[in-house]
Amino acid sequence: MAGARALARARNISDLRELAQRRVPRFSFEYVDGGAEDELTMVANRAAFANAHILPRQLAGISTVDTGVEVLGKRSQLPIAIAPTGYNGMLARDGDLALARTARASGFPFTQSTMSSSTIEQVAGVMKGGRHWFQLYMLKDIAITRRLVERALDAGCEALVLTSDAIVLGNREGDKHNYAGPGKLTWRAKMNVASRLSWVLDVVVPNGPPGFGNLAEFLPKGQGSAIDGARFISAQMDAALSWESVEWLRSIWPRKLVVKGIMRAEDAVAAVERGVDAVVVSNHGGRQLDGAATSLHALPAISEALNGRCDILLDSGIRRGGDVFKALALGANAVLCGRAMLYGLAAGGAPGAARSVEILRTELERTMVLAGCNSLSQIDRSALCARSPILRC
Repeated sequence: MAGARALARARNISDLRELAQRRVPRFSFEYVDGGAEDELTMVANRAAFANAHILPRQLAGISTVDTGVEVLGKRSQLPIAIAPTGYNGMLARDGDLALARTARASGFPFTQSTMSSSTIEQVAGVMKGGRHWFQLYMLKDIAITRRLVERALDAGCEALVLTSDAIVLGNREGDKHNYAGPGKLTWRAKMNVASRLSWVLDVVVPNGPPGFGNLAEFLPKGQGSAIDGARFISAQMDAALSWESVEWLRSIWPRKLVVKGIMRAEDAVAAVERGVDAVVVSNHGGRQLDGAATSLHALPAISEALNGRCDILLDSGIRRGGDVFKALALGANAVLCGRAMLYGLAAGGAPGAARSVEILRTELERTMVLAGCNSLSQIDRSALCARSPILRC
């Protein structure tokens, strides 16, 4: 695991990615790092941010900046939440708990995945005083879905985040190269695992690879491994997910409800009409439908259509504090960060995740000063050059 000096020398998220690649096995790294099929959308997500050009305002007299924002009715210290990501225990021991603690200490929400290694209850235990959101897949067995919702409610989760764009799993070909069969690593991949001794001692010893904590109660006795959990969730994905499903969730969930995966303005409006409190503009980080539009390109039309009727978050491609700035300029209230946090976690556990936050915070603050904005409320479309390629789409 990367030590304090190595983490401190990491200048940006890309440096943390390199540290992560050295520490964790190839199969684990590529699960986080890769996208669907030809990875066109994953690459385009980064290009979209590159094509949004900031138009700085000078002589603004800024000595300090305020990065605080209200999201879902509560104040956050940064316009960031940790995105829902599965199987984080494969990156570092108790990875979900490390991310949860990082979010709590940093003053912003942690979105726990249905496919987390730790249970809802375990995360709730370390999130006391923090903002705990729970991401939900709508499953074919409605009783299981209801049970997960009940557990999230009992655990005190502030928000339920329904993922709408994973009704079938994306075709992540790069990830598949590590496997000779379902759940069976190739010999080459096994040799690579053996070369990552610090990871083995942290993640595998003494109890073996982690499973999916939230699914344990639904799996047959003796079938609680990660392979069993992955097969179970794949079979349970409900391709019939519809707006009626959202209405049902709204009827049984009394707190904040978020729909993640919205890319069309009409879908965003439909979500608000059904009582949704926020939408996440997302193409799943390029991990689902390859060739899909970028989240940043989809954002302006959604922002205009909603016109403040609910909160808007964005994910997919955030690697810099400047990217956060650009997303806010195009209409987002905040962003979800997935890979940016996971690279830190994989590189150095909880300290690595904290370093990810520190990097993004510093970059955002610097961008705000140089752009002439002393608060997030001053960041709007005028902060971007009208001739930016992304604004001509």
